[in-house]
Amino acid sequence: MNRYARTVMTRRQALELLSLTAGVCASPFSASAQGVTFPRGAIIRTLFKDMAPEELAGGATSFHEHLSLPADFNARFSAATAATRAANGAPAATGQGGAGRQAAPPAAGTAPGARAGGPPPAPGPDPMRDVNLMTEELLTAKRDGLACIVDAGAEAMGRDLEFIKQASMKANLPVVAAGGFYTQPFYPKEIATMNESQIIRALMKQADDTPLGAFGEIGSWDEMTVDERKVFRAVGKAHLETNLPIFTHTGIPGKAAIEQLNILEDAGVDPSRVLIGHLGNLVDPNVYVHRAICRRGAFVGFDRQGGGNDAQQVPLVMALIEAGFANHILIAGDASRGYGRPLTNFLPRLRAAGATDDVLRTITVDNPRRFLAFVPRRNRKR
Repeated sequence: MNRYARTVMTRRQALELLSLTAGVCASPFSASAQGVTFPRGAIIRTLFKDMAPEELAGGATSFHEHLSLPADFNARFSAATAATRAANGAPAATGQGGAGRQAAPPAAGTAPGARAGGPPPAPGPDPMRDVNLMTEELLTAKRDGLACIVDAGAEAMGRDLEFIKQASMKANLPVVAAGGFYTQPFYPKEIATMNESQIIRALMKQADDTPLGAFGEIGSWDEMTVDERKVFRAVGKAHLETNLPIFTHTGIPGKAAIEQLNILEDAGVDPSRVLIGHLGNLVDPNVYVHRAICRRGAFVGFDRQGGGNDAQQVPLVMALIEAGFANHILIAGDASRGYGRPLTNFLPRLRAAGATDDVLRTITVDNPRRFLAFVPRRNRKR
């Protein structure tokens, strides 16, 4: 049997793993065993309140999920995918879908060339249309070991923030709202005529009014467009005004990953405040791009985990761990349901491949708190 053959962790096992108190260990990846420190005054900004990072030490944080997207999102996503592939001379993709279509993650924002991670959409009610069903999803996620979820929706995607607030309150599960501008096919029309200063003002208004706990998912379809570069520069400058962390969306196979980090760093952003997303799509056994991003101090996101494509990402994560970059890895599902599956499906694969419990806790509990924690440069308005 392949050493990465699927194993599934029970909820009890996931909770036991996440609640481990780390002891003295000779492993170079035992940072969590020695405790995680945060800058004085650092907070994690959730929808209802600013939390001390220490408050989320009892469970995992999933940095990239979707709790609310409009009913037409998949059609818009499919159309954008088809147009992009046609423009690049690629054959039409099959078996794809955006968020909300899959019965299992990865689902949201499946990029050009991606293979859908789950079976065909399950019949029946959609949790994104029923707050009670979404509440049940969040309660299940809590039982699976999640202490916090980051919603990666954006204004132009059509996210219903009040819906998310209701589900978060009913489930008593903290939700961080990310925001900004997603990718060219989802930009408001006025982005094309706005200059960087105008985009920065729009980002600041979102940050204040929502309130945002991160900028994300800020993306490019793969080959970055002129407008996408303009938005990235504006996001970098808005970060300097707010200190909000930034996570990105890259296409397949992640050609824009280095360029995204370059643009943000050129705008003055410390790479340690940046996470380059969807890098599980970049299946390179040498993890050249992944290691380059880690060496510069940024995080790498394996954020379509918990579904049918997990096996090919296990060697990538293990290669980064073995290279000493465990402190730079985050995982999530990019899903519209089954938010705990990265923990119950993907973690057992990593453990079977040799990842220690301390390393898995670092990746799921400590790293997301380090990424999301920031010292605010503007007062919370509400």
